[in-house]
Amino acid sequence: MDLLTPDTGLFIFQVVAFLLLLFLLGKFAWRPILDGLKEREETIETALLSAEQAKKDMEALNADNAKLLAEARSERDAMLKEAMAAANKIKEDAKEETSKIASKMMDDAKASIEVEKKAAMAEIKTMVAALSLDITEKVLRKQLGDDKAQKALVDEYVNDLNLN
Repeated sequence: MDLLTPDTGLFIFQVVAFLLLLFLLGKFAWRPILDGLKEREETIETALLSAEQAKKDMEALNADNAKLLAEARSERDAMLKEAMAAANKIKEDAKEETSKIASKMMDDAKASIEVEKKAAMAEIKTMVAALSLDITEKVLRKQLGDDKAQKALVDEYVNDLNLN
C-alpha cells in the first residue's frame, strides 16, 4: 500500500529531484539536444534543397541531352542526305564517263574500220590493175606478134586521135 500512497517527504524529495533533473537537463542537455536537432533539421533541409536542385539540374540536363540528340539526328540525316547525293552524282558521272568512253571507242573502231576498208579497196584496186596489166600484156603479145597486126593497131590509134 505504500507504493500507491506515497509519503509526503518522499513526494517532495521526488519533486525536488525531478525539478533538479529538469534544471540540469535544461542547463546542460536540453540546449545541445535542441541545437543538435536544429542542426540535423537544417542538414536535412539543405539535403532536400540540394536534392531538389539536383533534380532540376537533371531535368535541365535531360532537356539538353534531348536537344543535343535531336541536333545529332538532324545532322546525321543531313550528312546521309549529302552522302546519298554525292554517291548519286558519282554514279551519274561514272555513267556519263562510261558513255563517253564507249562512244569514243565506237568512233575509233568506225574510223579504224574505215581506214582498213580504204586500205583493202586500194589493195584490191592495185591487184585489179596489176591483173589487168598482166592480162592486157598477154593479150597484146598474142595479138601483136606479127608486124601487120602492129601496123594495123597503130593506124587505128592514129585515126582515133582527134588532132583539132
